[in-house]
Amino acid sequence: MNTNVFDQKLPLVIGSDHAGFDYKEAIKETLTAMGWQVEDKGTYSTDSTDYPDYAHPVATMVEEGKAAVGILICGSGNGVCMSANKHKGIRAALCWNDELASLSRQHNNANVLCIPARFMELNDAKKMTETFLSTPFEGGRHEKRVNKISAY
Repeated sequence: MNTNVFDQKLPLVIGSDHAGFDYKEAIKETLTAMGWQVEDKGTYSTDSTDYPDYAHPVATMVEEGKAAVGILICGSGNGVCMSANKHKGIRAALCWNDELASLSRQHNNANVLCIPARFMELNDAKKMTETFLSTPFEGGRHEKRVNKISAY
């Protein structure tokens, strides 16, 4: 099992719209098995809903230091990613394979993983989540670049 690089004294916060609901529920089981306390911000069914209603509470918890890391899931991953990145200090990364998840952590110090449920298999999403949570930020030359991301 992978080692988590995030502080597990804080919860991991997760959210999805209707398109990501089934993946969210399955990924929560994986996270619990990894030892995470999971805070679920919804949605709680496959009934049609609006992704910002879940992306903003997830991003807010990470932004305020009430969660160590966030995971967001929608059909394309784009809507939740765009919404989360409106928050100060959030570096939400849309990823659809292990390499992107790893690089988003190594080079960009991403703190919210965004998953496109309609464009990847569930087992791949679970593995990618584990990769994201176990990959450290490299710092070094990347630190200066990451510090330039925020427009605030």
